[in-house]
Amino acid sequence: MSISVKLEAFDGPLDLLLHLIEKNKIDIFDIPIVEITRQYMEIISRMDTKDMDVMSDFLLMAAMLLRIKSKMLLPMEVDEEGEPEDPRAELVERLLEYKTYKYASLELKDLQVDASKHLFKKATLPEEIANYQEEIDVSEILGDVTLTRLQKIFHSVMKKQVDKIDPIRSKFGKIQKEPVTLTERMDYIRGYAREHRKFRFRQLLEEQADKMMVIVSFLGILELMKVGRLKIVQENIFDDIWITYEDGEEMEVVPSSAG
Repeated sequence: MSISVKLEAFDGPLDLLLHLIEKNKIDIFDIPIVEITRQYMEIISRMDTKDMDVMSDFLLMAAMLLRIKSKMLLPMEVDEEGEPEDPRAELVERLLEYKTYKYASLELKDLQVDASKHLFKKATLPEEIANYQEEIDVSEILGDVTLTRLQKIFHSVMKKQVDKIDPIRSKFGKIQKEPVTLTERMDYIRGYAREHRKFRFRQLLEEQADKMMVIVSFLGILELMKVGRLKIVQENIFDDIWITYEDGEEMEVVPSSAG
């Protein structure tokens, strides 16, 4: 009566060697080549030899192990720097590389299994948001004025505010009033625009007392543009930007921020 022995499936000779190293709890940098070669030869001797393409890889590794084993019996060679050369170095390097890829693939497989347990809802928008349309045509309000041009003017005004700082007195302590809110600044700009009807964008910003006032005024102008109360026009590309006050019913606006 014959006894059937079920062998574990290995992905290749390196997988078999790694299995033997982990099973025997061997230091991969100090492989007892004689014992590992013996166990390796025992396992491949029981393998099915019908698939010669697969079996040839295992036999090639067996030849490599036997070559390393024979070199271990001879006096150790030295390299150009006089350091001893370990015949197992190439094998160790291949095992480490294989081990890295093997465990990386196992980690990716676990991630794939975890991802398969999740269901994702397709992106949907409420009907009122999908059908929303701007009540104010922003392109008509801005005309041919570009945001780049607005940004340049804003930075230019901010630089002038910095230049106004006294290098001596600026180090003194000072008493400041409470910062103005965006709503208050919008009321001021609305009154200023109603009085002047048409004025330069730079003119309004340069009249502000400090950086905070410039920033809040700039935001106030943008908010009033959104509701259609102010219109900005620039006749030529490098000309000043003019702000015109627009009569008519004004939309109710809730400032997006306060300063």
